[in-house]
Amino acid sequence: MAESYEKAGVNLEKGYEVVRRIKKHVASTARPGMMGNIGAFGGMFDLSALHVKEPVLVSGTDGVGTKLKLAFATNRHNTIGIDVVAMCVNDVLAQGAEPLFFLDYIAVGRNNPEKIEQIVAGVAEGCRQAGCALIGGETAEMPGMYTDDEYDIAGFTCGVVEKSQLIDGSKVAVGDALIGIASSGVHSNGFSLVRKIVADNLLEWHTIYPELSEQQTLGETLLTPTKIYVKPALDVIRQCDIHGISHITGGGFDENLPRILKAGQGIAIEEGSWEILPVFRFLEKRGRIAHREMFNIFNMGIGMALVTETSQARKVIDILSKHGEMASVIGYITDEEGIIIRK
Repeated sequence: MAESYEKAGVNLEKGYEVVRRIKKHVASTARPGMMGNIGAFGGMFDLSALHVKEPVLVSGTDGVGTKLKLAFATNRHNTIGIDVVAMCVNDVLAQGAEPLFFLDYIAVGRNNPEKIEQIVAGVAEGCRQAGCALIGGETAEMPGMYTDDEYDIAGFTCGVVEKSQLIDGSKVAVGDALIGIASSGVHSNGFSLVRKIVADNLLEWHTIYPELSEQQTLGETLLTPTKIYVKPALDVIRQCDIHGISHITGGGFDENLPRILKAGQGIAIEEGSWEILPVFRFLEKRGRIAHREMFNIFNMGIGMALVTETSQARKVIDILSKHGEMASVIGYITDEEGIIIRK
C-alpha cells in the first residue's frame, strides 16, 4: 500500500480493482488482428491479419464535451462511453475506413471502481457496435483537477481503407443525391447551449415533458447515446459507389456538409424529407432559437449523410433499411456554393 500517495488523494488499490473489473468488457470487443492483453504499455494490432493490399490508416480522436455534465447531474454513466466511441468511429467512417481498434482515456477526481466500470462497459458496447477492438487505455486519478464526482473521457480510434476505395469527396458531382441517415437525438454536440436552455427555463433533468416523451425524463432523452453508423454504412460502401460521407457533429449542417464539397459546389436540402425529432422542436421553442440557426448548431435528426449518384439512391436506402436505419434523399448537390434549406 502506497500510504503517502493515498494521503495525497490517489488510491492505487482501487486502480488495480478497476483493471480487474474492466477485463471482461475489454475481452468482449475482440476481433481479428487484436493482440496482447490489457495491462501492457502499448496496445497492439496485427494489420497483416486483414489482408489489405494498399492500406491507408485513418485515425480520429474526440470526446463528448459538456454532455458529461448531464451524466453527473443524473448519475447515469453507462452510455457516455458509447458516445465517445461514436464520435471517433463515425469520423473515420467518413473516409470509408473500417474502425479497427479503440483506446480510451478517463481522468477522475476520485477513483470509484464501480463508476469507472460503468463508463468502460459503455465504451465496450460502443466498440462492439462498431466492430472494433478495445486494445488499451488509461485511467488517471487526479485529485484537485476534478471534483470527487467528476471525470473527463476522450477516445482514439484507427481505421483502415484500401487506398483505391478512400472516400475523400473528389467524386462528388453536381446532381448527386444527398441521403440522410436518422440520428438518435442530439448525439454529443451543442450541450453547452442545451444546458443554458435548461437553466434559463428552470427545467428539471428528472422531469418528464410530454412534448418529448411519455416514458423518459428530460435527462434520459438527452443522454440517448450517439448512433454508431459503422456496420450499415460499410455495407453500403461495399455495394454502392459512395462519393462522399459527412458526419453531422458540432456546427450542424452548415459546418459539416461543405467538408465533402469541391469549390463551386453547394447543397440544396428539402426540409420535410425526414423527421425532425421532437427534442429539436423542444429546444428551438424553449431556447427561442431561430429555426434556420438550429441547422447551424444541431444535427436536426440527421446524424450522417451520404452522397451518391441519383441512380443508386434507392439501393443505398434499401440497404440501410435492412439494417434498421431510417434514411431518405434529403437534398442534391448544386453548382452554387452554400447550404440552402428549403421548406
